[in-house]
Amino acid sequence: MPKAVRYNEFGGIDVLDVVEVDRPVPGPGEVLVQVKAAGINPGEAGIRSGAFHSVWPSTFPSGQGSDLAGVIAELGEGVSGVAVGDEIIGWTDDRASQAEYVAIPVTQLTPKPAEVTWEQAGALFVAGTTAYAAVRAVALSKGDTVVVSGAAGGVGSLVVQLAVAAGAKVIGIAGPSNSDWLTAHGVTPVEYGDGVAARVREAAGGTVDAFIDTFGADYVELALELGVDKGRINTIINFPAVEKYGIKAEGNADGASADVLAELASRIAAGELELVVARKYPLAEVRAAYRELEQRHTRGKIVLVP
Repeated sequence: MPKAVRYNEFGGIDVLDVVEVDRPVPGPGEVLVQVKAAGINPGEAGIRSGAFHSVWPSTFPSGQGSDLAGVIAELGEGVSGVAVGDEIIGWTDDRASQAEYVAIPVTQLTPKPAEVTWEQAGALFVAGTTAYAAVRAVALSKGDTVVVSGAAGGVGSLVVQLAVAAGAKVIGIAGPSNSDWLTAHGVTPVEYGDGVAARVREAAGGTVDAFIDTFGADYVELALELGVDKGRINTIINFPAVEKYGIKAEGNADGASADVLAELASRIAAGELELVVARKYPLAEVRAAYRELEQRHTRGKIVLVP
């Protein structure tokens, strides 16, 4: 029997198990995918802990994960345009990607370019579409100055590259170990911590036009302190600040489409966008993968490999 990640109650990483499950059966309009790689994301840890229960409730036993890449193993009724054996990138809305097999609608996949590794493909959907939507939300124009918090994280590392490609001057807030990577990608690095506002002002050398918060903490307040218009502040994580200050919170739900996924994959294949894979873990080591993720110091993405 195939294996999948499951948890039976809210809690820390210790509630996660890898168990045998029935092989999924694709319904009408669906395909069955043999998963080659599945990304993990901070939001999944929040759902599993119960922190987002009021927004995204869980029923038990619950699976985990949205991101996936793999090979089509079976077609459901009425599916056309793809074939068994096709290599694809996709996603599931059923918290089910961290598994050996998953059934997904055919509308939620795109072909995997040969130049994109399985690990990159499996980690692309959530971080990529979130970054895409966040950059779009602040309406960058050539010559704008934008600040990005968590600039070397799974989402932030993509945000800064998309912002540079849009012609903006990009200031990336991150730890000092990420300075060289940011500089190499056209980003001005600024170290987080005490005095960050002064360091950002110095790096900007003038007005800060937009701010994208991928980390949380007090970065929305920093954006306001820097004089950024509320309509050009976007957070992907600090939802209380959205209601408090009237800023934006566009992310994965706003960018989720097969077309966006295909565009991002083509940019990676062309060498125009780097998706950094920090580490890969076997599916059986899902607890270790989330332990590393929850330390919040990873550059790029962590991936599970069934």
